[in-house]
Amino acid sequence: MKKKDMKIGKLRHCIGGLVGLPMVLAAQNPIVQTMYTADPAPMVYDGKLFLYTSHDEDASTWFVMNEWKLYSTTDMVNWTDHGAVLSYETFSWAKGDAWAMQCVERDGKFYAYVPVTMKSGGGAIGVAVADSPYGPFHDPLGKPLAQSKRGDIDPTVFIDDDGQAYLYWGNPFCYYVKLNEDMISYSGDIVRVPMTEEAFGKREGNVAERPTLYEEGPWLYKRKDLYYLLWAGGPISEHLGYSTSKSPTGPWKYGGVLMPTEGRSFTNHPGMVDYKGNTYLFYHNGALPGGGGFTRSVCVEQAEFNKDGSIVPLKMTAGIEKGLETLNPFRKTEAETIAFSEWMKASQNEEVGVFVNAMKDGAYIKVRDVDFREEGASHITARVGTTHNGGVTMEVRADSREGRLLATLKVPMTGGDNRWALVSSEIERITGVHDLYFICKGNQPGRLMYFDYWMFSK
Repeated sequence: MKKKDMKIGKLRHCIGGLVGLPMVLAAQNPIVQTMYTADPAPMVYDGKLFLYTSHDEDASTWFVMNEWKLYSTTDMVNWTDHGAVLSYETFSWAKGDAWAMQCVERDGKFYAYVPVTMKSGGGAIGVAVADSPYGPFHDPLGKPLAQSKRGDIDPTVFIDDDGQAYLYWGNPFCYYVKLNEDMISYSGDIVRVPMTEEAFGKREGNVAERPTLYEEGPWLYKRKDLYYLLWAGGPISEHLGYSTSKSPTGPWKYGGVLMPTEGRSFTNHPGMVDYKGNTYLFYHNGALPGGGGFTRSVCVEQAEFNKDGSIVPLKMTAGIEKGLETLNPFRKTEAETIAFSEWMKASQNEEVGVFVNAMKDGAYIKVRDVDFREEGASHITARVGTTHNGGVTMEVRADSREGRLLATLKVPMTGGDNRWALVSSEIERITGVHDLYFICKGNQPGRLMYFDYWMFSK
C-alpha cells in the first residue's frame, strides 16, 4: 500500500515476536493479530471506520510504545493496516511514550491529541494536524497544548452539535478544557472534574487519592441528548465503567460497570462510536500469544442500550459475527486487509508501505465474505517475495484452511522485501460469497515469505 505520506521518522520493520493463536477459526477478536495494539480510538469519516491505536513493542515488560497505528474497515470484520501514521518523534519537544491518543475531523482537517513525555521531564498533551486521516501529521504548536503537571495521559476529544469541542484527559484525576474553534488552543482554565461517589462510584480500600472507581482512559460520547463519559476503573486490574450527564461538562452520574475485569491485561481502554446504524465498543486485552499487561490487543463488541439510556453490560467475546457488507475481489486488495490470521506479522517500508510476513509453515490470512458474484472469477494475481531459493508456495483456498483449493502460487526468490514479484494462476471458476484463506507453505527456517496484495479477474 504505497503512500508517500507514510514516513514516520525512521520507518522500521516489526518482524518477529507473535506466535500462533490457539483460537477457533470463527474468532474475530482480537481484530489485529499481526502486531500488539492497545488504546483503541475509533473515528468515522467518509463512510469508513478508522481506528487509531497505540502499539506495544514485542516482548515488552513495560509500556514501550513509540508510534500510533491506523486501521480501517467498512464491514467491521476485515481490517486494513495503514501502518504507523504518527510518532512521538513528530513532536520535537517529546522524548517518548506514545500512549493512548484520539483523532477527530473538523472542516476537512484531522487533529490527533496525544500524550507524550517531554524532553524536559513530565508528561503533557500535544496536538498534531493533517489534511488526511492517513497523515502526514505535523505539530502546529512546537510545544504542549495542555499540561496539568499531574497524570497528563489518555486524551479524548468530542465536538458537540453546537460546534463546541471538549478535551478530557487524566490519571488519577480527570480534567477538561473547552477547545477553541482552531482545535489547537483552548479558552479558560483547566477544569478538574469533582471525584465524587455519585459521579464515579465508590472505591473500596485505600482511597486517599482515588476515592472513586475512576482510574484513567476517559472517552466522551453522545447518544440522543445524553452524554456518556466512559473510563477505565480501578482498583487494578481495571474494568470499564461509565457516567452520564445532560451536559458535556457534568455533573456526572455513575452508570455502573460497562465491562468487568477480564482478558489477561491489567489495563483497559474504552472507545465508543456509531457506525452504519450500530454502536460499537472498542477495548483491549491480552488475548494474543505472549499477551499481557504490556503486550495488548484491540477488540470490539457491538453495544446495546436500554430504554432509559443505560448501556447493557458487555463481556469480552469472539467478536463481530456478521459483516456489514461483502468484499470485492476484482480490485486490488492489500494483503494486510485481514479478518483473522495466524503466524503473520506486519511490516512497513518505503517501497510498498505496509505488507505482511509469513513467519512459519502454515501461516495464513483469512478474509471474510468475498463476493465473486454470479459471473465468477477464473484468475488470480498476487505480489509476493521471499529470500529463500525455492520450495515456498502460497495456497489460496475457499471457506476453510482445508477447503477448496483455488490455486497454488510458487513464490520466487526476490532477495529482500524491497524487491517483489507478480505471480498469477488460472483457477477453476468460483462464484458467490466465500471466505478466502491465503496459506503459506515451506520448510525453510525464519521468515518464510512476504505478501503485498492480491486480486482476482474474470
